[in-house]
Amino acid sequence: MVGLDVGGTSINASVVDGAGRFLVDRLVETPSCVRDGPEPAIEALVTAMHHVLALTGTLAAAVVAVGLDTPGPASADGVISSKGSTNFAQPAWRGFDFRGAVEARLGLPVTYSNDGNAAAFYAHHVHFGPDAHDRSSVSAIVGTGLGGGLIEAGRVVRGAAGMAGELGHIQIPMAGLLDDGQPQPRCMCGTECDVESVASLTGIRNNLLPYWLSRFTSHELETAGSLDEAAKVVRSLGERGDPLARKIFEQQAMALGRLFSIVANVTDPHAYFVGGGVVEADPEFRDWFLGLVRQHTVLRAEQAQVAQFSLVPDLDMAGARGAALAALEAGNG
Repeated sequence: MVGLDVGGTSINASVVDGAGRFLVDRLVETPSCVRDGPEPAIEALVTAMHHVLALTGTLAAAVVAVGLDTPGPASADGVISSKGSTNFAQPAWRGFDFRGAVEARLGLPVTYSNDGNAAAFYAHHVHFGPDAHDRSSVSAIVGTGLGGGLIEAGRVVRGAAGMAGELGHIQIPMAGLLDDGQPQPRCMCGTECDVESVASLTGIRNNLLPYWLSRFTSHELETAGSLDEAAKVVRSLGERGDPLARKIFEQQAMALGRLFSIVANVTDPHAYFVGGGVVEADPEFRDWFLGLVRQHTVLRAEQAQVAQFSLVPDLDMAGARGAALAALEAGNG
């Protein structure tokens, strides 16, 4: 099985054999071309698949199925939302049957997962191992947007339309999270005050960074050249203890805690996973951030006794690996 994790700029690829052994032990990236539209993106997937097969010495004829994941929202069958998404903003993507088009191009069965679902699936099975099918979990993954996934009894909760687990678009209370006078954050989906509007790179760029730069005058980020460039270096500043950056990540951690507090009253999971670039940082920053998430997750005493908080493992590879495992579990192996 080949797993293909499609992002806004790159495709991460992995290969798993029928016994569940991964043949790739590092990140394998190629350009995704999604900003050029569906046709270039599909050809980029073909290139990515052949590239990772060549690296592992696997013949294309040996591939029996492909696991595909993309950012959501999308249906369970891999049809991109009619409203598009943060990474699939071009009009041609709206309502596009991505899974079906990839399957037709490759001539192989293709199993589709939301990228957050794929990473959540991988995190759950790695964390719980042989007990995975007796456990539940929620994962929140901070990236360009806010991905996530709900796992119940070892399986992804997809929902009637395939859009369950769209955690980034859950609205959360902002009282006590925003600074006095800080504008209500707005998401690219058009919603105000959802989790993604705070806990994402897009949220930093559009909402958090402009405000905090107005509060920290003469900050070094003012010379970064653009908000896009400034947003990309906020994490490194946070690792160094920069006060502006820490304010931003404190708000992100609080938003994730409030999200998990809502989930706790809906699914009551065994484990809460946090993923994304924010937890690929140095140990001090990572532990500080995860500690804040846990601090702001309101659980009942009974829940707190059994709940586990952890990081999504192998995050750069989690989506591709989760997509490949989903194809394997679907019975394609």
